[in-house]
Amino acid sequence: MDIDLNGMSLKELKELQAQVAKAINGYEDRKKKEALAELDERARAMGFSLAELTGLTPTRKRSPAVAKYANPADASDTWSGRGRKPRWFEAALKAGKKPDDLAI
Repeated sequence: MDIDLNGMSLKELKELQAQVAKAINGYEDRKKKEALAELDERARAMGFSLAELTGLTPTRKRSPAVAKYANPADASDTWSGRGRKPRWFEAALKAGKKPDDLAI
């Protein structure tokens, strides 16, 4: 594959560079996935999981939190009670409402 780099404009060279970088990253990702699949298969053939052999714990996936509070001005705007309080919740508390008043 011969490419005449001297005949290309700066814009074309930069596009080519971006394409090459993307191709390299894709290649590396594919090879890593193939290696992990092969190692996982070999570990299972021996009666282990890959996580057991590497000492890593598999990541747990949490289910989405259930909404507990709703914005009185817009019922579709909800909050689960986890994380930072939304502005509408704090404003309602400052206005004298209790969390139970905003509960769904």
